[in-house]
Amino acid sequence: MILKCNAIIQSTSEASTPSRTFYIVFAFEEKPASFEGKMQDKDLLYPSLARERSRHKKKRLVQSPNSYFMDVKCTGCYTITTIFSHAQTVVPCAGCSLILCQPAGGKCRLTEGCAFRKKKS
Repeated sequence: MILKCNAIIQSTSEASTPSRTFYIVFAFEEKPASFEGKMQDKDLLYPSLARERSRHKKKRLVQSPNSYFMDVKCTGCYTITTIFSHAQTVVPCAGCSLILCQPAGGKCRLTEGCAFRKKKS
């Protein structure tokens, strides 16, 4: 239960009386139940996996990179090529010269039809 306290101080003093008397009035009001529902408890030691992935790579509980290596299978000759997820150059297939991925500012964009899987670290 959350209570709010308001203190009102009133003084009664007259010009002829040197002593002062103070009256303190306390008024308690209860917050509505909807206020308590807005405050959520969060476990800081064990955050959810979705919350950790959405955070910046340096602000996670345990720092980890966003990049990875992946095996990409060519649609023409079915050869497997290893590509970095944030490749900054166009990567052609070694067998048939088909373009496997193109840079897109952050992560590279794979061509349609190419199958990929993340390599295990």
